[in-house]
Amino acid sequence: MAKILAVDDDKAILVLIQNILRRDQHHIDILKTVQGHPHDKFQGYDLILLDVMMPDIDGFELCKQIRPFVDCPILFLTAKTEEEAIVKGLITGGDDYITKPFGVKELSARVNAHLRREGREKHQSKRVISGFVFHFDSKEVFIKNHSLNLTKNEYTICEFLALHKGRTFSREQIYEEVYGINGDALYSTITEFIRTIRKKCKEHGVDPIKTVWGVGYKWE
Repeated sequence: MAKILAVDDDKAILVLIQNILRRDQHHIDILKTVQGHPHDKFQGYDLILLDVMMPDIDGFELCKQIRPFVDCPILFLTAKTEEEAIVKGLITGGDDYITKPFGVKELSARVNAHLRREGREKHQSKRVISGFVFHFDSKEVFIKNHSLNLTKNEYTICEFLALHKGRTFSREQIYEEVYGINGDALYSTITEFIRTIRKKCKEHGVDPIKTVWGVGYKWE
């Protein structure tokens, strides 16, 4: 069973896609509009079906925006059959296209073919969380195309809190993540790390780490 996202401004098309792919035991999320949704909304899927002609954003442009953070196959749903349009879609990062109107067997076959092809192990080296771009390989965090220039421990705290966005952790829990259970630093160092992280973030007009008084800290 795969996790699939379908994006189309036509509700009837979305219902049709749901019905077809649920028969193949896939989990289907749908979006009728992408307006107001951050790029990390598109992460975590095994395949994305993306309509080309949408009122709020061109499907090709959306693909171009999310492709740096999404490594799953992106299939365009399009009524356009012109070669130029198809080539444009593939250049922006799309993997394939399905021409509307499509049949039940065609959609099922094309989707499942790409899922089989994607059976290789994935490695996610980049992810957007609350507008911050985390580069897991280089241990860097960027906001508005600017590096936060975090120390190793500051980065560890940011990654830990961001990957558990919305969950509150005590200073002791964060300490264990940074130093392990046998660390010999003072717990107060976590408070200082949080302070310097916030200072660096505020230089760019953001402050993602919130204090939950009497409990700890969380990433919003």
